Amino acid sequence: MSILPVQEIRLQEDVDTKLKEQTLGTVQLRHNETNEIILVPTPSNDPNDPLNWSPTRKYYIFSLTCFGIFFAHAVIVGPAVALELITLEFFGPGPDTVPNNIAKASYLQTGCSLMIGAGNLIWVPLAIKYGRRPVYIASYLLLTASCIWSGAAASFGSALVGRLFLGFACAAAEIVAPLTITDLFFLHQRGRAMVIYTCSLSAGVGVGVVFSGLITQTYSWRMIFWVFSAFVGTCTVLVLFTFPETHYRRRYATELEVVPSRHESTKPSSQCLESPPSSSHTSSPSTWKTYLATMTVFSGTYTSEPLLALMFRPLVAITLPAVFWATLINAITTGMIVVISANFSNAFSTVYGFHTWQSGLTYLSTIFGSFLAIFCGGHFTDWMADKLTIRSGGTRIPEMRLPAMIISLITGPLSCILYGAGFEKKLHWICPTIGIGLVNFTTVQSNNVALVYILDSYRPIAGEVIVTQSFFKAVFGFLLSFYVNVWVQESGYLSVFGTLAGISAAVFLSTIPFYFFGNRMRQATWKWKFSRQFLHWHPDREVGE
Repeated sequence: MSILPVQEIRLQEDVDTKLKEQTLGTVQLRHNETNEIILVPTPSNDPNDPLNWSPTRKYYIFSLTCFGIFFAHAVIVGPAVALELITLEFFGPGPDTVPNNIAKASYLQTGCSLMIGAGNLIWVPLAIKYGRRPVYIASYLLLTASCIWSGAAASFGSALVGRLFLGFACAAAEIVAPLTITDLFFLHQRGRAMVIYTCSLSAGVGVGVVFSGLITQTYSWRMIFWVFSAFVGTCTVLVLFTFPETHYRRRYATELEVVPSRHESTKPSSQCLESPPSSSHTSSPSTWKTYLATMTVFSGTYTSEPLLALMFRPLVAITLPAVFWATLINAITTGMIVVISANFSNAFSTVYGFHTWQSGLTYLSTIFGSFLAIFCGGHFTDWMADKLTIRSGGTRIPEMRLPAMIISLITGPLSCILYGAGFEKKLHWICPTIGIGLVNFTTVQSNNVALVYILDSYRPIAGEVIVTQSFFKAVFGFLLSFYVNVWVQESGYLSVFGTLAGISAAVFLSTIPFYFFGNRMRQATWKWKFSRQFLHWHPDREVGE
């Protein structure tokens, strides 16, 4: 009997052991002698590897995902500014029932938001198992159809169902996008790309509200959906005919040479150093796929893990300290946005006598806040992490991004105070408007730091940990929306937003223990029996970081 199979099994076990030592975010990002950036993950020599694609192709795909999420969130949140008009059309003008009917009509917003979180328990496992392209195609087709449905609805029940499908479809556009970013970009490029994605999401909200308010000045609220269905439909056509599959099967689980032993030189090969694409990257027996081959809807399966395991893992990933903390950051910023969204139109109308379109224009501040956060949440975070990487001899751990959270520690509580005090004390309207902009800035900046932190920590299961964030954030926002108006009416703006300021400060301060002890907590919790049973991934999920 040949002993070769036994040798291969032992070799595979050795590879798996070495790979596990590389996971959980600790990587050599800079060469300890030359200080050059090491490309993580290591690109293959296949020209069809997304990491080897030209910058033009990468940024086109990235831009399309950003435009998609921009318009998706514009049509999700924008109609909120016309909630009173929608209520009057579906329920009538009875003065005694308008408040209760507005509460019912608000389900068009809250139910839609809840479906964004729940939908990703379906979409993301499918994207992990079968690739990004089929999920993008299905979700964008559904997004376009449900957008048209919402505008054409003849009854409240029909409008509600249309909006629920709209939220379900938007879920894929929102959460599969970060997976696409990790497919296309290296570790040292990821922070800047991710903050542009986060900015697109947040700016879509602001533009949606402003644009919807202006539309209702001349046209029916239904025109909001007609206009955005045209934009979403355009994105759908581009996805169908120009968006290739970005998921890629990496062979780290079967190639021992990509993981040097502790006794080998740590000097990386030229292929691993940051440089323009060279023959070592692109020359291969493989050839470029034809256009028709890249537009194939299904390209096989990408993991042997069952779908049920992929759907269940996000629900238990909340037990990981880093994921729980990132979800908490996401939840508190979502809470701030939910509370503002639920009352800003009525508040500006009552305190300052604003019309619907004027209240909508205050959301221009969210656009400025989002774009300012590109620098503070992306460039500054990457710069900070790179400085700490150089100081540590080239070794990068995810916690090196966390010092950038100090910005949100200042702007988060400040935004709540400006908004609450502005209305309570009847200060100039610019005061709560700046507060709205700072809330958006804080949301983009802090969520980008938290999101990239958990992506770096658990890159092979990036999809699942992002779904964890999205699902629990959506549930929290949905539950909070039932009590926010009563809370504001009983306690007043200053009390409510003062409370939010204190809670947000406490949550952002929790970054400190994670900066000092996060790496040890991550390593320790990964050895738990619970983690080994429910959270450890199959070796075919490894990507080399």
